[in-house]
Amino acid sequence: MSDDSAFDPATPPPSKLTQTKTRWAQDHRLPARRADRPESARLPPGQHRTDDWPVLDLGEQPVVSTAAWRLELFGAVDKPVIWDWAAFTGQTQIDDVSDIHCVTSWSRYDNRWSGVSTQDLLAAVSPHDAVRHVLLHSHDGYTTNLTIEDFAAEGVLLAHSWQGKPLTSDHGGSVRLIVPHLYFWKSAKWIRRIEFRENDAPGFWEQRGYHNRGNPWTEERYS
Repeated sequence: MSDDSAFDPATPPPSKLTQTKTRWAQDHRLPARRADRPESARLPPGQHRTDDWPVLDLGEQPVVSTAAWRLELFGAVDKPVIWDWAAFTGQTQIDDVSDIHCVTSWSRYDNRWSGVSTQDLLAAVSPHDAVRHVLLHSHDGYTTNLTIEDFAAEGVLLAHSWQGKPLTSDHGGSVRLIVPHLYFWKSAKWIRRIEFRENDAPGFWEQRGYHNRGNPWTEERYS
């Protein structure tokens, strides 16, 4: 584990989980279908509801104290910046409730988040007109990509709290992204850098056979 804001690992080595999920992508594995889905208006196809919050990662759970935490916002923007914890928490704070949907087939309803809206973040850095993509970099070496439209969508935020309490390190604290309208692998944990780009750059799972966007309602699980 790490408590160092300068921690910048290479691509994480394969773990049992990453090897299994890569094999799922290669095989285009789909979850078993349920005979009935009484909550189908809310529950995406192939998903089942859970009240737990399963922990999935690449084999490392970095610990970065709020004193050491930094967030670099860079790339094709007018106002690149590095926020420390005071600057981050000094931004406009919002509360939002949303469901989350993991590509491994579980969904959890009514998660209450607190943090900074990506819409407010975009206003702070002023991306260039040509920006079309965002690449998220995490403390464990994880990356994932989003279109600028998905990054800026309503309900997307950089969260520091869940259900009224600070995010624990196993769930991505001190800060993680929440993108409730896409599969949860897009909601990167342990955020340390956000890169604004004119061109796309597939991230960790996208390079391993997972869909470039990941819409759970149309089951965009694999490429």
